[in-house]
Amino acid sequence: MLNRRIASGILAILALSICLHAQEFKIGSKEVQVHGFGTQGFIHTNGNNWLTMNTNGVGSGAFTDVGLNLGMQINSKLRIGGQVYDRKLGKLGDWHPLLDWASLDYRPKPWLGFRGGKVKTVLGLYTDTQDMDFANTFALLPQSVYPIDLRDASIAHLGGDIYGQQKLPHHLGTVVYTAYGGHRSDSMHSGYPYLLGSFGIKLNSLSGPVFGGDFRWKTPVRGLVVGVSRLNEQITGLGTSNVGAGGVAIAVSSYEEHSKHDWTNQYYGQYTANRWHAESEYRRYVRDQIIANGAQESLVDARGWYVSGGYRVCKWFEAGSYYSHYRNANALGVSPNGTVSSDFAARDFDKVLAGKVTVNQYMTIKVEGHFMSGYANQPYPNGYYTTVNLNGFVDNTNALVVRTGFSF
Repeated sequence: MLNRRIASGILAILALSICLHAQEFKIGSKEVQVHGFGTQGFIHTNGNNWLTMNTNGVGSGAFTDVGLNLGMQINSKLRIGGQVYDRKLGKLGDWHPLLDWASLDYRPKPWLGFRGGKVKTVLGLYTDTQDMDFANTFALLPQSVYPIDLRDASIAHLGGDIYGQQKLPHHLGTVVYTAYGGHRSDSMHSGYPYLLGSFGIKLNSLSGPVFGGDFRWKTPVRGLVVGVSRLNEQITGLGTSNVGAGGVAIAVSSYEEHSKHDWTNQYYGQYTANRWHAESEYRRYVRDQIIANGAQESLVDARGWYVSGGYRVCKWFEAGSYYSHYRNANALGVSPNGTVSSDFAARDFDKVLAGKVTVNQYMTIKVEGHFMSGYANQPYPNGYYTTVNLNGFVDNTNALVVRTGFSF
């Protein structure tokens, strides 16, 4: 009840800010732009509980996030900005605010720019813009590539980028590139630390060096963009464990896990024309790691792809749909009673029908239906957790998702 009151209060403040149009102030002669957003969602399922919420039955409204960002243009080449973000997604986030990003951006030439600080990670079409709910057709981006419960793991890195764009000769379009390096540090209120908690492991930190890049081509075909991203990481988790061999409880001891290989390849394309848009992405994520203080090796080989599209019927209504396909080639599929499940434990196939209503320039309402097959839950989370499905999983889940968003 308290969390709901907090969320309602925050959303009320955002709504008041919208009404007052309080969107900028000055420091000396420089204008500081202020923008914010807040969303409130509701999810009802008729199969498994989903996204750490008790969605099965009456449903759950424990789906709230808010953000506030400030930006200032110092001169024509230099800009600074940052964003504070907070959320309550079932048992994740739990109202622990994060510095989402904060960076200095210097761009002396169109083909050469530099960003430094806590910088948004460019990975595929939406990783660096997934907090802009108002700009997306869907209440939930395809979970095969953009799992909302793991948002904290990919949104930003502490380090620097080199980026730019250059027109190609002979009307061959424009190339856009980003190369980056730095350090990733996950929130302890995200999906993976929460998953480990169900095994008696409490992480205190999950972090390590990252580097990668993104290359995209704005083709000569108007509205068509294709690209590829690569991310390499070396992640170490430190904490405590109270579980020994065979799952037997023991005295609390130190816990350590670290990457042997940890990388992501992502390929994507997007086409926009008049009122239409269509997208498709493929992501392969491999995480080969040593866990349990060196006693075990765990391999995640997650492969996800989706095809999506939307059509703006009129100024205030847009219809959309996507098919999202996720499979973990090395899923254990262990249920709470210790049995090994069927192929459904290794996959999550999601068919989605959606509608977006734009009430005005500040408010949107999204309604979508999800028809899911599978519950890929091991050894890396994809929305399904044993802690809220204590009686085991069923093979299929249907969901109704409603999400209202405010932005200014």
